[in-house]
Amino acid sequence: MNGGETLDFEIRRNPQPVAAAERSALLANPGFGRIFTDHMVTVRYAEGKGWYDARVEPRGPIAMDPATAVLHYAQEIFEGLKAYRTADGGVSMFRPEANAARFRSSAQRLAMAPVPERLFIDSLEALIRVDRDWVPTDPEGSLYLRPFQYASEVFLGVKPSSEYLFLIIASPVGSYFKGGVQPVKVWVSRDYTRAAPGGTGAAKCGGNYAASLVAQAEAMEHGCDQVVFLDAVERKYVEELGGMNVFYVFDDGSITTPPLTGSILPGITRESVLRLAADRGHAVREEQYSYEQWRADAASGRLREAFACGTAAVVTPIGTVRDGDGEFTVGSGEAGEATMALREQLVAIQRGTAPDPHGWVHRVL
Repeated sequence: MNGGETLDFEIRRNPQPVAAAERSALLANPGFGRIFTDHMVTVRYAEGKGWYDARVEPRGPIAMDPATAVLHYAQEIFEGLKAYRTADGGVSMFRPEANAARFRSSAQRLAMAPVPERLFIDSLEALIRVDRDWVPTDPEGSLYLRPFQYASEVFLGVKPSSEYLFLIIASPVGSYFKGGVQPVKVWVSRDYTRAAPGGTGAAKCGGNYAASLVAQAEAMEHGCDQVVFLDAVERKYVEELGGMNVFYVFDDGSITTPPLTGSILPGITRESVLRLAADRGHAVREEQYSYEQWRADAASGRLREAFACGTAAVVTPIGTVRDGDGEFTVGSGEAGEATMALREQLVAIQRGTAPDPHGWVHRVL
């Protein structure tokens, strides 16, 4: 199929769905990524045939031969986005078209068959319609959607797979912050980098996250919540956190974030923040910012706020920055005014309680 075509989904309902009372109890405190809905989407691809056999079916194990290509050559990509309960009881998604575009870009970088935008969005909508009762009604909750694709051909050999499986699973999640938004402590890694120029840094693939785990563990050993990676060439410029992009707010109201140089993930929340910040009158820059400059600007007071952003936490203030030589505080160490204003506006747009000037909200039900 091409970008303008679609597939008819076969609906195979779970014969043993979670009972309504048990589902309500689970939704009362779902946490993050621990509870899953009754169904999943599966769509197959074969070279010369295209995408076919689209289903919504009971969520369950995937049969996999030991020689399945992904297990040996790591052709795998994924996305993350959320569906929200609207005030009138409906359900909407936030910018799924942007996720579809990034998913295609990731596929191209890993030499995988791209999923057409129409199929990507139709698949999300099909799963949401079947599992709509799993979308939390709690105003702090949402349904986290995880589309992913992997090489499913059974063979050994270093070449792109000729077969793929595209799936979507869904997980109801609660508030990322318990007891309100709190500034995080971050650890600046001197020994590890996330990605290098020409690598897969701009693709959302599992290998990038696997490579970050040892650095994240190091951050936690030093009492920090997240790791900050510097560039792989000079080990000088801040690139991003383990799973979030980073922003800086200065005393003149301007906002800076590292540029997309090919080694940084083009975050959808990042791009949304850039546009909202410009709408609010901030001078917005995408430019390199060194770790030493971060330290100096925090000490002088030129830097007033820093924050990270991503799908899970939306916008997270950064209060303390730590490395092997010590630590420093950003601003007052508390959540800053600009940070919280951007967060509140973005969350309100996502949940349909504020105007949507850029047409980002995608209504499903």
